[in-house]
Order: sequence, then C-alpha cells, then structure tokens
Amino acid sequence: MPSIRLLISFIVAIAFLLMSPVSLKAETLSFSHAQLKGRDFSGRMLAGSGFANANMEGANFENADVRGSVFSASILRNANLRSTDFSSGLLDQTDFAKADLSNALLVETILLRSTFDFVNIDGADFSDAIMDGGQRKWLCSKAKGTNSKTGVDTRDSLECE
Repeated sequence: MPSIRLLISFIVAIAFLLMSPVSLKAETLSFSHAQLKGRDFSGRMLAGSGFANANMEGANFENADVRGSVFSASILRNANLRSTDFSSGLLDQTDFAKADLSNALLVETILLRSTFDFVNIDGADFSDAIMDGGQRKWLCSKAKGTNSKTGVDTRDSLECE
C-alpha cells in the first residue's frame, strides 16, 4: 500500500501548503528566476517566499526560516543549509549537490525529482517528506544523526530499513 500512503501524503502536503498561515514577522518575497549565487540569507525569516528557478549556488541559508516556500527547479549546489527550516515547502527538481543540510528541517516537504549528490544530511529531519523511492534509498545510505530541534533520528525520518 505504499502508493496509497504516498498519495495521501501528497494531498495532505498540498492542502497544508495552501492553508498554511505565514508568520507576520516573515518577509514574503519573490526571488524566482534570480541569480543569487553566494548570497547570505542566514537567520532570515522568509516563510512563504518564492525561489523557483533561482540559482543560489553557494548561498548561505543557515538557521533561516523558509517554511512553506517554493524552491522548485532551483539550484542550491554547495549551499550552507544547516539548521534551515524548509518545513511544508515545495522543493521539487531542486539541485542540492554538495549542499550541507545538516540539522535541517524538511518535514512535510515535496522533494520529487531533486538531486542529493554528495550532500550532508547528518541530523536532518525528513518526516513525512514526499520523495522518489530512489532518492529515499540514496539518502538512507548516507543518513545518520538526530535532529537537535525535533529529536527525530534522520534514518527514522526517512523510514530507512
């Protein structure tokens, strides 16, 4: 029944994205199609912002709050994404090659067709994330650690065998 579970997770994630309130303190901005190589977004409150098709190679999002944001088809190669909160975000077709996702929150995100070559996911929380089976298998081969905010083991969040 994995296909039914995946479908239900997908529907819940879409509904959550459409109904999520955005913090009043957050900046809701659009960076879609922007060239943001090496930019510093560390510690910023950017919940609900748009980064679709943006090139953010080498950018710094450490400790940023980008909950509910859209990163579809964006480039985050070599980016510092440590402790970034991507929860309920849309990150499909995103290039995470060589990115540091250690201790990041990817809870209830959509990660379909994203790439994770040589990524650091130590302590990342992928609970209820929607991803391809091949992605999950690859990430499970690299998964270790426990998320310091949620207390969830990375392997458990990925439902590794």
